[in-house]
Amino acid sequence: MSVVGFDFGNESCIVAVARQRGIDVVLNDESKRETPAIVCFGDKQRFIGTAGAASTMMNPKNSISQIKRLIGKQFSDPELQRDIKSLPFHVTEGPDGYPLIHARYLGEAKAFTPIQVFGMMLSNLKEIAEKNLNAAVVDCCIGIPVYFTDLERRAVLDAATIAGLHPLHLIHETTATALAYGIYKTDLPENDPLNVAFVDIGHASMQVCIAGFKKGQLKILAHSYDRSLGGRDFDEVLFHHFAAKFKEEYKIDVFQNARASLRLRAACEKLKKVLSANPEAPLNIECLMDDKDVRSFIKRDDFEQLSVPILERVKGPLEKALADAGLTVENVHMVEVVGSGSRVPAINKILTEFFGKEPRRTMNASECVSRGCALQCAILSPTFKVREFQVNESFPFSISLSWKGSAPDAQDSGPDSQLSTLVFPKGNSIPSIKALTFYRSETFSVDVQYGGDMSGLQTPTKISTYTIGPFQSSKSERAKIKVKVRLNLHGIVSLDSAILLEEEEVEVPVSKESAVENTKMDTDDAPATAAPPPTSNDSDVNMQDAKGSADTPGVENVTSQTDSETKVQAPKKKVKKTNIPVAELVYGAMTSVDVQKAVEKEFEMALQDRVMEETKDKKNAVEAYVYDMRNKLNDKYEEFVTAPEKEGFVAKLQEVEDWLYEDGEDETKGVYVAKLEELKKQGDPVEERYKEYTERGTVIDQFVYCINSYREAAVSNDPKFDHIDINEKQKVLTECVEAENWLREKKQQQDSLPKYANPVLLSAEIRKKAEAVDRFCKPIMTKPKPAKPATPPTPATPPPQGDANANTHENAGATGGEVPPESSEPMETDKSDNTGSA
Repeated sequence: MSVVGFDFGNESCIVAVARQRGIDVVLNDESKRETPAIVCFGDKQRFIGTAGAASTMMNPKNSISQIKRLIGKQFSDPELQRDIKSLPFHVTEGPDGYPLIHARYLGEAKAFTPIQVFGMMLSNLKEIAEKNLNAAVVDCCIGIPVYFTDLERRAVLDAATIAGLHPLHLIHETTATALAYGIYKTDLPENDPLNVAFVDIGHASMQVCIAGFKKGQLKILAHSYDRSLGGRDFDEVLFHHFAAKFKEEYKIDVFQNARASLRLRAACEKLKKVLSANPEAPLNIECLMDDKDVRSFIKRDDFEQLSVPILERVKGPLEKALADAGLTVENVHMVEVVGSGSRVPAINKILTEFFGKEPRRTMNASECVSRGCALQCAILSPTFKVREFQVNESFPFSISLSWKGSAPDAQDSGPDSQLSTLVFPKGNSIPSIKALTFYRSETFSVDVQYGGDMSGLQTPTKISTYTIGPFQSSKSERAKIKVKVRLNLHGIVSLDSAILLEEEEVEVPVSKESAVENTKMDTDDAPATAAPPPTSNDSDVNMQDAKGSADTPGVENVTSQTDSETKVQAPKKKVKKTNIPVAELVYGAMTSVDVQKAVEKEFEMALQDRVMEETKDKKNAVEAYVYDMRNKLNDKYEEFVTAPEKEGFVAKLQEVEDWLYEDGEDETKGVYVAKLEELKKQGDPVEERYKEYTERGTVIDQFVYCINSYREAAVSNDPKFDHIDINEKQKVLTECVEAENWLREKKQQQDSLPKYANPVLLSAEIRKKAEAVDRFCKPIMTKPKPAKPATPPTPATPPPQGDANANTHENAGATGGEVPPESSEPMETDKSDNTGSA
């Protein structure tokens, strides 16, 4: 199986793979470690990753970037609305209230969902991994921000399905960073944890994680984040500063020109990097807009002054993380800074002041997440043996279940009273299962929703609704239904199963021995079994942690404990378990039908891309052949072509070259293949004559050496050939003479021809003749010597009976003692014969 980790960033993506020697970051087609997260739609194909970045400036309105900020969000989301203002492409609200991305593809206006575009980018990353591993990639781990909601997590899984990937784990980026940090540490404490704060400031967001490390394990103590505080915010500050300045000085408004805005943003990003290492930096852009060159200058102090509103927000997540972890600054032993936006000196200054210690940079700021993802994938994979290291992840939100109270429960507050219970509190471990027991007489529904304050996420409170039923109870009273709620490895909440529990009592005689054996209680059902069906709102539902035992439908024996000293008539309870159908409705998620359609659409687009790439390759092959052949006709092929032939061929090459840049600029793959074949019909004979001329000398020398070798062996007086019959040797000599005469005759014919004539002596013919000579002569000249028969050893004279010494000699001979002197000579002869024949 594949062991791959994907770090899908807002600006760029990184792919890491696990190998026997460790974790490697994979290079893309341009031999770069980072691949831009851009999908560009063209008139004939898509350009993804590095190819997309190269097309952005020429085609800004069809170049989709910052996909991670769009996925799984409603169009009305305030953050999304802020982001859209700075995006060069068109985003509108779809019929379901979620964003649609508009672009021109194959000459038509098309609309794509962010999940589709995310899937396209994942397909490109998958291709990069497959090229590097030379194997199919399916299983992987994908890094996601800790603040991703349930819907955003489901959207990433859907995008992975579209790309043909199967994520084993959607791991939080900060957790992946902590894993990559801790798994290689050999000096971790065994008792008191080593508390490390990881501050990840990426392109668009800031995440803080405090992790406690012990030997062989890490525990996430707290998460916090600011979804809109990253490196791009500093770029945006510079962008608005210079846009206003240029409007005043040069009378140009870059906001009116998408390409000018892109170029200025790119220049501001470079300027920010220069200011990270220098106190001041210039900005120069040629022909930014209206054929005007612009130049300006800024000092780092001025930049930091402009950035004060952003820098003031950095402390918020730090304080929240410490409070959630229940730690003071003194309890944090180390601070690790990662992320592309963490290189701004002002941020490091704030972190130093807050924690009272210098932040460390022991990890690769850009690659640590992808490495952690690949490590997690290796841990989950049976392919690799990884050092024992336990990751105790915590969930950043609280999840509750709500439902309508049943009629007897709601006598005071009306039949539509809404009840709820907190199922997974904030900081709950991942994964986790909880079991709830309901008492109902008919189909009912349960809502999964966020608990607590979710104002910072700007997301709908309700996640999903599950309808449980229909079911029939054999008794008239309300049935007991056990529901399992799962928080899975990806951080997605779902209602796993619903089981109808029905009890029947049967009077059976029970002996004291069997009474002891049958005193078993179903641990999950025990609290509910002991109590009658509840009648108050408070006890409408029982909830326990599920112990992981599988509740399969069947019959289970449950009895109350009896006095084992006497034989009694005990009521035996049969608990019948029946699965109840559960219908799921996730608000805003793609249905399985929609996902399948998206998979098919992606396949069609990938096929179109592949056809266009192959067409380009064939066109390039025609162009390369024209230039290469023209150069060779004036150089090394000149002697191998007649003047009229050369003139006609050069004219044909010129005609094809003109066609390529005019009518043949945009043709199908088949046309280019046919055009190349047409040229090769004229060019191949010339190439063949040149090839024959260069190879012929070497092949003739090898043939002559073959003839001479067999001739010398046939006339040799060497004793090793004495056993070969003279007539056989004569046959070898005759074969050699015939071959030599054939070669001499053919060579004379060839030497009389000019170089531009088709050869009569071909290298293939010479090789064939050489093989024939070898096939005839080799069996004769390598015939083995006949083996001489070995003389049997003379048996020893049997000694007279009763002679003790004779018995001793006989036993020695039988057990491999000394061989009698008479047999030593024949054995030596036999040995020499074998050596000679070998």
